[in-house]
Amino acid sequence: MTLPDHPARSRPDAEAGPPATRHHGARDSSSRSRSRSTSSADATGTGLSRRGVLVGGAALLGTAFAATALSGCATGATTASGATVEQLKFWHLLSGGDGVKMSALVDQANEQNPEFHATQTVLAWGTPYYTKLAMASAGGRAPDVAIMHASRVPGYAPGGLLDAWDVEKLASYGLREEDFAPAVWKAGFSGDQLYSVALDSHPFILLYNTDIAAQAGVLGPDGQLAEITSPEQFLEVATAMQAVTGKHGASWGYLNDGAQLWRMFYTFYKQQGADMELREGGTVEYDEEAAVTALEFMQQMTDGTVMAEASDIQSGIAEFVSGESGMLFTGVWEVPSAAASGIPYDASIIPTLFGTPAVYADSHAFVLPRQSTVDETKREDVYKMVSTILKDSISWAEAGHIPAYGPVVDSSEYADLIPQAHYAEAAEYLNYDPPAWFTGSGSDFQTYFLDSIQSVVLAKDDAATGMKRFVDRVNTQLGRPAPV
Repeated sequence: MTLPDHPARSRPDAEAGPPATRHHGARDSSSRSRSRSTSSADATGTGLSRRGVLVGGAALLGTAFAATALSGCATGATTASGATVEQLKFWHLLSGGDGVKMSALVDQANEQNPEFHATQTVLAWGTPYYTKLAMASAGGRAPDVAIMHASRVPGYAPGGLLDAWDVEKLASYGLREEDFAPAVWKAGFSGDQLYSVALDSHPFILLYNTDIAAQAGVLGPDGQLAEITSPEQFLEVATAMQAVTGKHGASWGYLNDGAQLWRMFYTFYKQQGADMELREGGTVEYDEEAAVTALEFMQQMTDGTVMAEASDIQSGIAEFVSGESGMLFTGVWEVPSAAASGIPYDASIIPTLFGTPAVYADSHAFVLPRQSTVDETKREDVYKMVSTILKDSISWAEAGHIPAYGPVVDSSEYADLIPQAHYAEAAEYLNYDPPAWFTGSGSDFQTYFLDSIQSVVLAKDDAATGMKRFVDRVNTQLGRPAPV
């Protein structure tokens, strides 16, 4: 099967509500609070390869600009008082509820910084967005600032498609390394330079129905899901919930969805303390035993009782919000769907079933697309804009995301957000895609995983054989030079 360019609910950018709409939500761990000082001051597609994007990119650039209805080309505008206001061009791929929240954040940044006015261009999620962004950067006609998934930075920064952020200048605006979770800050680097500044992290989490959990006897004294520490215990909890619902204990949609398959697999793979390295010009270095263990557990869960044997993401969400299952494996972006459904629910980090706390995640991050000539005044305004948005990102947390800027997460306002505060600790255990020019959200990498692994889960094919198919496919890519 081939995966659609941007399936309706596998991506953390197209809003969704109860089953047919959409969206993209405890306090921080004590270790995180101690490491930060408070400052005053986030679908896979099989489209064009980056080589195809850049070869002849300049000739195609005019078409890309026409298709996206970019706002004016003027570098500035004059107010009624005669003051000059810099026009900042901002591209992103956030639609639905996320798009509404981003628009409000940009409006706030404009109001707080009258010396500039940021205008937004919203492009189609996935391959169309990343294609146009690469073409614009290659052609010297890029926006002043853009949103990119942090997992896509390794495919753009080494080829000169992004400008680096000045870490000292960021600090002067109150954005310091210590204000970000270590994994979030590190994900922005390529080599020794910072190429993306995260707005959030959006990990894979576990939503659960508190009424069903209470009837199943699996809540702890605090009213939250009791700790689960092994695969066997999880199956017991899910079976107890299935006895209440009469249908399934948990939900998870994966059919024709490489992103969903990868998120579940990589979470359980990393929980075994396993690493995966994709070395250009070499081969995949990975722990075969850990990979097989993760895949066989995914087979075990999809037995028709614990979970449906076959379910797509829409069916999984619909099942959970209708009370036909007690838990849902999903991204934080589905918190608004649960809230809109009216069911009693809470959320937690995915239980540590294999010994090491770990979750799959990505981040929406701000990047500086390469400029043929940098306008220093506009570049300074971009720093102001990004710092303002990060400091105001409590509204972004309302949509389910974990704000990347630590002082927001450490605030009393965030502590009052439930269930967001109950899974904030996930930021300490994030795992992004293994870096390579072809990995990341909306990339071919997760499509390769779909093509190789879906039959392992669906038809219970041999896990080791399926993993070998995937590794062979990735090795082929590693043998090819990066397009840029």
